[in-house]
Amino acid sequence: MAEEKNEVVIDDGKISAYHDFVDPELLYQELINHVHKYHPSDDVSMIEKAYNVAKEAHKNQTRKSGEPYIIHPLNVAIILAELELDKETIIAGLLHDVVEDTVMTDDDLRREFGEDVALLVDGVTKLEKIPLSSTLSQSDEKLEMQAENLRKMFLAMAKDIRVILIKLADRLHNMRTLKYKSPESQQRIAKETLEIYCPIAQRLGISRLKTELDDLALKYLEPEAYYDLVEKIAVRKSVREKYIQSIVDEVSEHIANAGIKAKIDGRIKHFFSIYKKMVNQNKTLDQIYDLFAVRIIVDTVKDCYAALGVIHEMYKPIPGRFKDYIAMPKANRYQSLHTTLIGSTGQPFEIQIRTFEMHKAAEYGIAAHWKYKEASDGRKVEGQEEEKLVWLRQILEWQQEMSDNKEFMNLLKNDLDLFSDSVYCFTPTGDVKNLPAGSTPIDFAYNIHSAVGNRMVGARVNGKLVTIDYEIKNGDRIEIITSQNSKGPSRDWLNVVKSTQAKNKINQWFKNELKEDNIIKGKDLLSTYCKTKNINLSELLKQEYMEAVMRKYGFRDWDAVLAAIGHGALKEGQIVNKMQELYDRDHRKVLSNEEVLQNIVEMGNANAGKPIAMKTKSGIVVKGIADLSVRFSKCCSPVPGDEIVGFITRGRGVSIHRTDCVNIINLPEIERVRLIDAEWQEPENGSEKYVAEIKIFANNRNGLLADISKALTERNIDILSMNTRTSRQGTATLQTTFEVGSREELNRVIDKIRGIESVIDIERTTG
Repeated sequence: MAEEKNEVVIDDGKISAYHDFVDPELLYQELINHVHKYHPSDDVSMIEKAYNVAKEAHKNQTRKSGEPYIIHPLNVAIILAELELDKETIIAGLLHDVVEDTVMTDDDLRREFGEDVALLVDGVTKLEKIPLSSTLSQSDEKLEMQAENLRKMFLAMAKDIRVILIKLADRLHNMRTLKYKSPESQQRIAKETLEIYCPIAQRLGISRLKTELDDLALKYLEPEAYYDLVEKIAVRKSVREKYIQSIVDEVSEHIANAGIKAKIDGRIKHFFSIYKKMVNQNKTLDQIYDLFAVRIIVDTVKDCYAALGVIHEMYKPIPGRFKDYIAMPKANRYQSLHTTLIGSTGQPFEIQIRTFEMHKAAEYGIAAHWKYKEASDGRKVEGQEEEKLVWLRQILEWQQEMSDNKEFMNLLKNDLDLFSDSVYCFTPTGDVKNLPAGSTPIDFAYNIHSAVGNRMVGARVNGKLVTIDYEIKNGDRIEIITSQNSKGPSRDWLNVVKSTQAKNKINQWFKNELKEDNIIKGKDLLSTYCKTKNINLSELLKQEYMEAVMRKYGFRDWDAVLAAIGHGALKEGQIVNKMQELYDRDHRKVLSNEEVLQNIVEMGNANAGKPIAMKTKSGIVVKGIADLSVRFSKCCSPVPGDEIVGFITRGRGVSIHRTDCVNIINLPEIERVRLIDAEWQEPENGSEKYVAEIKIFANNRNGLLADISKALTERNIDILSMNTRTSRQGTATLQTTFEVGSREELNRVIDKIRGIESVIDIERTTG
């Protein structure tokens, strides 16, 4: 059996373990040793040069763990080397943070390391700036943003798939060191990893990355379940190892007697795989069939089937648990024979049989595309495995066909979620089609071609007529009946089909079919809205304003925007407000602080007795003028003692913000002219109260809310509001608003709450 490095075997294909605070020089030597194992050239001068550049660039930087920052790019490069990637990718892995974090420029990179490395680093740098967080609130605007960011990521992948390979390695090392982040960051990053990066690694066939990312995400998202599994598997570790070893020995003997040359090893499946089956199938650990797995690796496909015959003679196979992924590969080109058997003790276990080439493809996936091979003349040759990019090409086709960002995102996420369960069926000519489990003849028709789906009127399965909602089974032979007189798909089909491809093509048909009507309707809706609001639409319909709207909502032309308004995907008010904002920006007279302030003072004098906003008794001084009409912003709730700044609003006086308010930090440059100095003065008396808002993060328990309320009431604090929410992982977030007299009083309240049992952290709202 394969040698184990850890107490518990997660998966024998795991990338090498990470160790805290290792000497960078030792890590660099480990990197070079990995490269020498597979690379045909002994020349590592460019890698050494990249290491020295990165080490110098990051010399004054540290990570949250306290270790030198260079440790991170070194570990990323080692992961890439273990995937046996080319030197350019490894160099880019070493340099992937250099441009973003230091003074080195793109031109410097291009000059020192060549165009290839510069493009890879640029691609990874752009990916770093794309927020993909799946914990965003589900507002339309945030969904639009996330969808657009996913589009950008797939475009970066299409330009050079090595960009996402570097990003996956970067994410793996960040997940290994996630313990140094705050609990909230751990949850957000782990969820993003599980929902975005793990499915991408799976789609690209890189099981060596995917399995570890899965397990690390589980560790932070469901820590109780994770450590429970670790403990239960470790309890009988020696017994399980002995059992697996006995099977390996038995299988090895019989395979050798049959004259088949093979490498055989055994393992326990990785934790996330076990956890998912326990949850989905509502089973205990002892009921998971393929908790144990034995892998047989042979030279040829013929040997795979010969070994399968030997195995089925030795053990009793469990009916319905045999899968031939050699004849019918998975969508990511994974190939292997899987069979589940009953051992001599009655314990079920799984055997996987594959060739060495299939095993390498399963471990490295798309990464094998850039593995060096030496041609007869010594030139570098890259393996041509374009079929592995089918999925990515399909994503890019969706991007071109779909004008709606939210629809693209939903289809993409559905596609990522559905890859694991497939059904294999045949065309009348015997071609194999791979569809999501639960697919219908409609899915099959659109898998062949859009025109076949649009003209479909019926289907035969194995020679018999079936209804269009028939659920396709493995091995079915399907024939689609079409008619030139067909009026096209029905909207009801959207409730029947399972594949994202079919849903996309049906929706596309309706959009194209009704596009002219929707464009006319969209024009009318825009015109009517502007008339009711007394807005001159012709002033807004400038090319630059229309292009800004198209960029914001991800449309390719103005007709698509109008059609989206027409069929209800966009509200006409959204579009008009965006264009009005751009119009106002271009036609607004930009005044100096002094001019705007003078206008406010004059307006205050002209409206004596009718202040713009509440007259503050706290004595806020704005630009040397006391008792100016001000109001306190609700986004950051400043209290006396906070550093503050004024913002000159349009028609509502000056609003006071904390200097760390995110709305002030992220203020557009054109608006920063409206910022004005402000400071606190001693209040007229000590009885004034100010609204403060804090977020409390805690492990949920009975009585938590009562204890927090008690801590506030004991200090005679008036609670204005309290909202709570609890995550599936048992973490409670309480947002509470109350009144205090000063920052000192607020700090005392916060210190009191911090002492409450199970409270993890407290932060003030900053916008």
